[in-house]
Amino acid sequence: MFEITTGKIQGARKVVVYGPEGIGKSTFAAQFPEPLFIDTEGSTKAMNVSRFPKPTSWEMLLNEVREAMTANLCKTLVIDTIDWAEQLCIASICAIHKKKGIEDFGYGNGYVYEKEEFGRFLNLLEEVVNAGINVVLTAHAQMRKFEQPDELGAYDRWELKLGKKTGSQTAPLVKEWADMVLFANYKTFAVAVDKDGKKFKGQGGERVMYTSHHSCWDAKNREGLAPELPFDYSQIAHLFSAQTAQPAVSVQQTKPEPVQQPAPTTSSAEPLKMPESVSEIKPEEFETVVEKPLNIPDALPQALKDLMKSEKVDESDIRLVVSQRGYFPQDTPITNYPPDFIEGVLIGAWSQMLPLIKENQKEPF
Repeated sequence: MFEITTGKIQGARKVVVYGPEGIGKSTFAAQFPEPLFIDTEGSTKAMNVSRFPKPTSWEMLLNEVREAMTANLCKTLVIDTIDWAEQLCIASICAIHKKKGIEDFGYGNGYVYEKEEFGRFLNLLEEVVNAGINVVLTAHAQMRKFEQPDELGAYDRWELKLGKKTGSQTAPLVKEWADMVLFANYKTFAVAVDKDGKKFKGQGGERVMYTSHHSCWDAKNREGLAPELPFDYSQIAHLFSAQTAQPAVSVQQTKPEPVQQPAPTTSSAEPLKMPESVSEIKPEEFETVVEKPLNIPDALPQALKDLMKSEKVDESDIRLVVSQRGYFPQDTPITNYPPDFIEGVLIGAWSQMLPLIKENQKEPF
């Protein structure tokens, strides 16, 4: 039998905020509850916010998302921006398949790989939301020519800046995934400049956000928001103020029963003698643990160096796994590996390499 529930279910939300450059998307996202940024383009340098290191590879971005979720580091995870993250995704796919660009796959196959990988990424973000953490994706907007199938003529409309070709399906995936899509833009007014009212000029520039679908932009919400609002977080703050990321757990405390101390017993054993000062402790009684510095060659790609640093992986760790898999002899320096092997296997397949590396790092019993 299945349980039937009624009423609203409180929980974390999935929000997409997009608009032209410089309108304040990052500042808007920074006002969500306890935000933690994954800054893919370096737009938060002048902002006082918590952020991960800028991801230099798709694998690094995925690892940062997982860490934010498993360690419960924030109440809102902000990926700023998702269109720059898409470029990391495409670079990873091309490196794994040894292609120079997404168009080199032919017949739109590259976009199929991208859609599948981006779908897995959105599934990971869904896990973040299920863990009680809001997810906010910011994106740039672009204007595209649009033509209705049953209408004559075409017109311009604003869309998410995802996918350069019509074959890309990342933008529809992101819009379907989100609970709320907000389009921010500057609102201008036409003001007559002559007495006859035949000549006009644009005036104003008020920042507004649109919450409902329009023929000229994509937007949606499930909270009954007004179609047009000032572009200010206070307009949606009430949706997150009552949110309970983690349900409260009722714990009944009971007064512990007194523990009866055992009666002292006489023993012939000599009592322990504590040193009167630190100087009485012999140096050999200390066990000094010195962490071995990582050997990461400077000539390696920055994306690989960042992955190695974050997981404390030494060059020797990689060389051992590579030799165990039969790719190159163990004494071959990583800098001598072919560039496509480094990009496609070490970086592109890092999630498959890392468990093998960690297994070798385990000390024997």
